[in-house]
Amino acid sequence: MKGSNTGDTLCDEANPLLMEQIFVPPSVINLRLSAADRKEHERLVSSLRKLALEDPSFTQRIDEESGETIISGMGELHLEVIVDRLRTEFGVIAEKGAPSVAYRETITREAQAETRFIKQTGGRGQYAHCVMRIEPNPGGGFDFVNHIRGGAIPTEFIPALRRGVQETINQGVIAGYPVVDVRTVLLDGSAHDVDSSDMAFRTAGSMCFKEAFRKAMPQLFEPIMKIEINTPDEFIGDIVGDLTRRRGKIQNMRRFRKGSQKLNGTVPLAEMFGYITTLRSASSGRANFSMEFAAYEPLPRHMEETVIKEALERKGQKKRAR
Repeated sequence: MKGSNTGDTLCDEANPLLMEQIFVPPSVINLRLSAADRKEHERLVSSLRKLALEDPSFTQRIDEESGETIISGMGELHLEVIVDRLRTEFGVIAEKGAPSVAYRETITREAQAETRFIKQTGGRGQYAHCVMRIEPNPGGGFDFVNHIRGGAIPTEFIPALRRGVQETINQGVIAGYPVVDVRTVLLDGSAHDVDSSDMAFRTAGSMCFKEAFRKAMPQLFEPIMKIEINTPDEFIGDIVGDLTRRRGKIQNMRRFRKGSQKLNGTVPLAEMFGYITTLRSASSGRANFSMEFAAYEPLPRHMEETVIKEALERKGQKKRAR
């Protein structure tokens, strides 16, 4: 059982059986964690890995620029429970930042870029050249297509080039959020008999993807949540009005029980931080709500500029702090 994780199927070796996989919705909220020192940081990362193995809806990664650990989950309460378990089960105390929305980056049109990575350091140099096109891939995630013919780029360097693209996709380009639904087509390139290496093509792949991404009219997507609110009749007007101000949409309203209504709709997660306090205040503590992930939808352009600016400012602050 030591090698078993959540989602594995246990069965008789003579009669192999694979059960249907668990549906795990994408993470919609991030929280930054930092440890007091290097030793504590190692314990933090190790403990988070163990928690991630048993909870498929929870993920963690290291921000390469700030060195902070970023954990992602289904909501504020989910991440609060994770932080509490770190303390009670693993004895790890971590400083946490404010929760933030897990936006996604994507593109709206095709674009092409060409990159030559050349570096001379006195000894052996670095050389890599690639041409790639990127295009929208709605609902298809990340796809990498190799159209190299005639060995323009030696086969052994293609995996390294793909890794460079994949790393960039995970880290984001315009605001540091993961890239989704993009197809990358490797069209052409060249290599040097002596100076080309995996590292050179990894770097060139990353640089080329970033250049093409910025040309392809990038766009941010935000998580939209399904929301269900149960409230006494007398508070419906205030609650609907508040939800509308939060860019929410009411889809239906029906009788819950005598004197109470059930409201169903959708609302952007970014507008829902601290909502429970507002709801309790508006209903004298008599209304309640629940949310679950519905879909990612384009963030309005006028809000996109603000989100990108804030993300870049956070990066700048972290760099100065280091």
